[in-house]
Amino acid sequence: MEKIKEIDKLMLRGASLCLIVALILAWCLIGVYTLNSFRSFFEGNPDRVLSAHLDFLIMSSLIFGLAATHVPLKSIIKWFMVVGAFTNSSTFLVFAIFPISDPASDLYATDLLANDIFEYGRYMSFIITTIGFGGGAVAVFKSTF
Repeated sequence: MEKIKEIDKLMLRGASLCLIVALILAWCLIGVYTLNSFRSFFEGNPDRVLSAHLDFLIMSSLIFGLAATHVPLKSIIKWFMVVGAFTNSSTFLVFAIFPISDPASDLYATDLLANDIFEYGRYMSFIITTIGFGGGAVAVFKSTF
């Protein structure tokens, strides 16, 4: 069996973990919509669990796809993709577990310092994710010339 290039390991590991989390969340969705015991853990909007599930699936697909191109990517771009995939997707889980942190929830606490900090963390996650996947897309695009 051919050894996986060192350049691809981070992306393959990150995408695999995203896919595993998405599969776990698929089972959590069944629990959220059918068992009351799951509702006590995911106290927020159950649609946020679905959003997290879909986001983890999308992120894993994007990372697998970019890794499959075998276009060399800078290490920082790979790290931003993997870290961004987890932080961006996990935002929905935080909303599902802690409705007080969800701006779309009636329970949202506007005067809570933790929510202000979390909001800046979300913005950083969006920036990191954009740089990672945008950088990967630019590298693939440039490789076609």
